[in-house]
Amino acid sequence: MFNPHDFHTPRSSYSREDLLKSGEGGYFGPGNAQLPAPPMLMMDRITEISLDGGEFGKGHIIGELDITPGLWFFACHFRGDPVMPGCLGLDAMWQIIGYWLGWSGSPGKGRAVGVGEVKFRGHITPDIKRVRYEVDMRQVRRGRLALGIANGRVFADDACVYVARDMRVGLIMPAT
Repeated sequence: MFNPHDFHTPRSSYSREDLLKSGEGGYFGPGNAQLPAPPMLMMDRITEISLDGGEFGKGHIIGELDITPGLWFFACHFRGDPVMPGCLGLDAMWQIIGYWLGWSGSPGKGRAVGVGEVKFRGHITPDIKRVRYEVDMRQVRRGRLALGIANGRVFADDACVYVARDMRVGLIMPAT
């Protein structure tokens, strides 16, 4: 398995172009973590990423998604009552955790493996301008399986609309 840092030098922020490159594969080396391609890529940029920040001092990530009325999910969820599906906000945070694991040097392909609790306090509609995802790494295990466990929040403009605890993402290695 390839070491992600042989292919990528970590930075503290990433543009949409950087995130799109990650979705093409190989950004962190062949067979390593990558983001999904649009339309499933649920962020436009990462404005902050660190190894030691956040509530637990084990890593912090802030990602953003610009909202426009033409986004694909508004046309179908729900007709006449457009709202971003809550599962897409959760998926965005899983995407961020997997990206962080690759960014921080763990090899393997990212997979969401669970969440402890999700609470919805509001919703994201076409009149929102920006969604912000804030994720704090709570625990990181590295070994045959890299596992990131994190808590996160989703903000619609400046209002917190989702809270998730104990989100888990693993990086799996190919069978040998």
